[in-house]
Amino acid sequence: MLHKFLTFFLVLFGVLATQAWAVERVVGANASLDIHAGAHSAALGGAAIAVEQDLLELTSNPQQLANAENSWVAFSHVVYYEDTKYDYGAVQFPLGDMGGIGIAFSRFGADDIPKIAEGDPLPEGENYKTFSIADYVFTLAWGRRFLNDHLDLGVSFHGLYRELDQSGWGFRGDIGANYHVLEQVTVSTFLKGWTSSAVTWEEGTVEYSSPEWYLGLHVEQPIEYFYGKIGAYWQSAGILHREDRDLDWDGEARGGRFWEHPVDWLGGGRAGVEFVFDFGLSLRAGLASLSEIESWTAGAGFALSNWLRVAYAFESHPTLSAVHRVSLEVSPGLFLFPKKKSAAKPAYVAESEAKQKDDVKQVPVSEMEPVETEESDEDSAGGTYWEE
Repeated sequence: MLHKFLTFFLVLFGVLATQAWAVERVVGANASLDIHAGAHSAALGGAAIAVEQDLLELTSNPQQLANAENSWVAFSHVVYYEDTKYDYGAVQFPLGDMGGIGIAFSRFGADDIPKIAEGDPLPEGENYKTFSIADYVFTLAWGRRFLNDHLDLGVSFHGLYRELDQSGWGFRGDIGANYHVLEQVTVSTFLKGWTSSAVTWEEGTVEYSSPEWYLGLHVEQPIEYFYGKIGAYWQSAGILHREDRDLDWDGEARGGRFWEHPVDWLGGGRAGVEFVFDFGLSLRAGLASLSEIESWTAGAGFALSNWLRVAYAFESHPTLSAVHRVSLEVSPGLFLFPKKKSAAKPAYVAESEAKQKDDVKQVPVSEMEPVETEESDEDSAGGTYWEE
């Protein structure tokens, strides 16, 4: 079964990679789907595919639904340049052994834009007509665990309605996966647009983008001295195509494929670090582009209770204005049933804990040797002390 499963995905990736190599790439189709909505992932430099719990990133991380234990509702609001706004809402429902399902809706656009026909004089005051432009995106995603809980697999489909000077419709399908190599090491992958990403306009023009493939890594380590754990996240640049990062950052021509310019490709990746305290506070920082120190990000999150989480992210940019993000996550199920028993631990975690217990040598009391201790001048409890 495992052999057939892996063979299927190797063949799938091979076919898509071949098609992506042969097809001329068109940039811009369904670009609204590439915007980060969650403050959690945004504060980590946008390394979204490696984050295992950020419901507001369903568009780039459907595999997180495989770990859906409770229902959650999440909201995010972002204000960009010139009052352009991005609002995102998502909800997830657990399906038991079948994993979880998620639904999301977002709007990215600008309102109250002055409408002045060519040749008309500029209006005085506020006596002019206005119009709006916007992209509306609907997402449906599903995730489930396989291979004794080592593999998290997720699939998502997105529909887009674009309202500009003319209307347009778009569609894209994605697939993502996390493989838990160890309890504290997870490798991620994300195939964006495996169905191809296309937009059709009412005048008949069709735009499309061929598939793109990303890799990710998440490593975490408990630090008991500081009462928490630290996690590191990394997400690669696109593997199949050259990315025009000169348009995104400071104008320098770069962004080669990894087999053409491996150092430049590594510099186009994203990375972040997070420390999560046991009492619920999380501190985050990252780089949206490893080759651009000006792309630094930072943020924090706080679990006010087991059913309420808030997060904030700050994103710097070399040339454009900084961006502030705020997100809120609420679990109605945990609020209504606070004593609900937590779900069983994943199999790979249980295996790791069992192995640790087996490694501890159990010594019968009869084989222990008595150790004589000196009595304190202040107080002596007496008796015999034992040690292994």
